Amino acid sequence: MNSLKSRLTRLFSQAFNELGFDGDRFGEVTLSDRPDLAQYQCNGALGAAKQQKKNPREVAQQTVERVTALAGEHFPHQPFALSLAGPGFINIVFSDEALGRYTNEVASDARLGIPKVEKPRTVVVDLGGPNVAKAMHVGHLRSPIIGDALVRLHRFQGDTVIGDNHLGDWGTPMGMVICELKREKPELPYFAEGAANSYPAESPVSMEDLERLYPQASARYKEDEAFAKDVLKATDELQKGRAGYKALWKHFVDVTVREIERDFGRLGIHFDYWLGESFYEDKMPVMVERLKQQGHAVVSDGALTIPLATEKDPETPPLILVKSGGGYLYHTSDLATVEYRVNHFKADLALYVVDKRQSLHFKQVFSAAEKAGIAGHCQLYHAAFGTMNGKDGKPFKTRAGGTIKLKDLLTMVHDEAKKRLAEMGVDRNYSEQELADIAHKVGIATLKYSDLKNNRVADYIFDLDRFSQFEGNTGPYLLYAAVRIKSILRKAAEQGYQPGTILPPLKEGESGKSERALMLEMAKLPDILNRAYDASEPHHLCDYGFALSQAFNFFYKECHILREEDPARRASWLGLSKLVHDQLVLVLDLLGIRVPERM
Repeated sequence: MNSLKSRLTRLFSQAFNELGFDGDRFGEVTLSDRPDLAQYQCNGALGAAKQQKKNPREVAQQTVERVTALAGEHFPHQPFALSLAGPGFINIVFSDEALGRYTNEVASDARLGIPKVEKPRTVVVDLGGPNVAKAMHVGHLRSPIIGDALVRLHRFQGDTVIGDNHLGDWGTPMGMVICELKREKPELPYFAEGAANSYPAESPVSMEDLERLYPQASARYKEDEAFAKDVLKATDELQKGRAGYKALWKHFVDVTVREIERDFGRLGIHFDYWLGESFYEDKMPVMVERLKQQGHAVVSDGALTIPLATEKDPETPPLILVKSGGGYLYHTSDLATVEYRVNHFKADLALYVVDKRQSLHFKQVFSAAEKAGIAGHCQLYHAAFGTMNGKDGKPFKTRAGGTIKLKDLLTMVHDEAKKRLAEMGVDRNYSEQELADIAHKVGIATLKYSDLKNNRVADYIFDLDRFSQFEGNTGPYLLYAAVRIKSILRKAAEQGYQPGTILPPLKEGESGKSERALMLEMAKLPDILNRAYDASEPHHLCDYGFALSQAFNFFYKECHILREEDPARRASWLGLSKLVHDQLVLVLDLLGIRVPERM
């Protein structure tokens, strides 16, 4: 099943082709700029006429005549009226009968009228990427929230999707923590010379210990030259396989992963793979040697690099594979990661959901991967995002100025949700267990929606007081809209009423106007979803969910569903309500937001 817009575009494209114009270029149908005059429009006649030096009004008239003749091939009935406006705009207005038929098609379709992609792909989404031994904080939030929405969106569209949490679990930071722990507890068996038969199964450090040790070690590494030398030695011994250090490192990773799984689990976010930097340690030397033999890697100022400057882009710095003093960089690890994803996962598309401040890094990695033939047929795309800021416009902090831990932020949004529910009187009606579940879902909706409703590249202000409101463009508002419809359908069932065939809108009055507006809004979903999918921009789904909720509220205000005396019209309105509910639940699910049964 295809959307009204896509059906119209195919029809107009065919008409332009048969008239001797480029249908792919000029046949695009869009939503009308003047919804008071038309629902859809096609402006291609102007461009087509200009290309062939013809009168645009005449070309538009020829197009209207050809579209009218071809309409039966694309639609079972003549469902719309065409008219000309201005120098050659073509306005399109669907009949109420056609809207009713189409809405019933959508309601009876398991995918709500949304076709899967014609050519499914294997898609790797790089999301997460926190560092081992460091506390999760709000700076780690946007990547998994946006990335999870993209994972859900691509899976719904029919792609095979792999979500990978690319842990920072190797290199100098691990050597720093090892040396700092050795300063505090030199008696631990991991530091003894020579390999032991076995090491303790239980970690000698907790996450709280690591959160303390890491910043201590980082500060000491910058200030203490002797400590810095010890760190470099420990890092080298770890990478060469010293048994005690490897066992200790494994504890660091396990403790951190448990913490990440707990925090992200509260967000409903899970990963298919945890292939950190350490996974690529043995793959980098092989790749580097091959790139040298193939002539892609050259020595420059003692370092091994891949030159990337071109005539069109002479300012792009080279990608450094091996430092002048030896040792690999993030560039090398990320290039090996691309190679593995292409060769092992057979990725057609790799989405890197990473802070926009890393744009140059990924430009270098992607350019090197393409130049060296590593990317193959795989499209590499940096789905960049901005920062989450406080009301002062600076990165979100505690009132004391410290970085907010992720687990503390999750507690904050949960407590704020309980407060809002209490203000609504919800806490008086439900058990403590159900209230906790509702508060959790409202809190997660507050947090995720406040992030996803923004264009991902933009920085945004996180205002917990405003975003937790049940009014305006917020997650709780959309949840409440969906739960209200659940309540209407539940009350209808108690009275013996069920959703039925959706009738065309009433011809006159505010009721008909609201029905028509709601049907037209619902018809947009396939195109909105495709836009979000093609551009990796979940905010289009948020815009749609808010607009749909508003359209339903207008409809509900004008159409007194349960008091309607005409059984067929009442069943139709219940059918419309159920379809709105199903669309809202789908949109929220794609955003990673779950809807409570009641509120």
